[in-house]
Order: sequence, then structure tokens, then C-alpha cells
Amino acid sequence: MEVHLTIAEVARRTGLTADTLRYYERIGLIAAVPRAPGGQRRYASADLDWLAFLLRLRETGMPIQGMQAFARLRSQGDASVGERREMLEQHLAEVQAKVAALQQSMQALSLKIAHYRAIDKKRPSSPGTAPEGKTSDDPPTSKPQRQRQQPALRARVGQTSGNRR
Repeated sequence: MEVHLTIAEVARRTGLTADTLRYYERIGLIAAVPRAPGGQRRYASADLDWLAFLLRLRETGMPIQGMQAFARLRSQGDASVGERREMLEQHLAEVQAKVAALQQSMQALSLKIAHYRAIDKKRPSSPGTAPEGKTSDDPPTSKPQRQRQQPALRARVGQTSGNRR
């Protein structure tokens, strides 16, 4: 026997708010949810599976418009399988690029932490300045390879190549 859950139960299980669940239904991310005689939404286990997938898409950075396009294709059934696969392949490639960029950033952070730990070990335990007024600023490091994401990162922090401070 299929169990049908209330919106509150689905919200609790998914971590989404009831308002978000209603919003997802309103914008077509989830199909119209059947109602009980009193008008309350009743979600099936298939709805929970679909919501779990939508949460994965959202977690991996797919915009709402992309999720809506995927949901529209999904509603067409098997006729759209190829388009859905292509869409997910493209999204996966974008996620993999982000992961690679994050891994590079993690490596740079690890190197910087190791550098500061080495400086800390060399310093006397009493607080003071570095010899001859010099700071323990970073030594020159190898040039990081330019990545395609750099302009996007600059734009995020409000800088463009012509607007450096």
C-alpha cells in the first residue's frame, strides 16, 4: 500500500520548507500533487524520489531555470531521455570543473598553511617583530596557472581587469 505524506512530513524528510514545496509545485518543478478530500496535499514516495533528485541538482549548482527545463523534459517521458542525458552530462562537466578549481584552491591553502606553520616554528615563543623590521610575509611562489574561471571570480568580488585596486 502506497503511503501518502502531508506537506509537513515531506518538509521534515527533505529539509525543504512547506513554502518551498508549494513554490516548486507552482513553477512546475514538481507535478501537481494530489489532494486529500480536505484539500491537503498528499505526496507519494515517487514524489520524494523526485524531490531528492531536485535537491541534488540544486546542491550541485544547477539554476532553477535549468531544473525547470529538466522537469519539462522529464514530463515528456522516454521521448526526451537523450536530451535529459545531454543536459546532465553538461551539468556534470560543469560540476567537475568546479571541483577541480576547488581542489586547486585547497592545495594553495594547504601550502599557505604549511608555510605559516614553518614560520611559527622558527619564531621565538615570546611575541615580537621579525628581525630588522621585516615581516614574515609570503615568499614568492610559483605563478598559478591562469584558469578560465578567474574573470568570473573577479566579477564576484567586484573587480574586473580594468577595475583593479
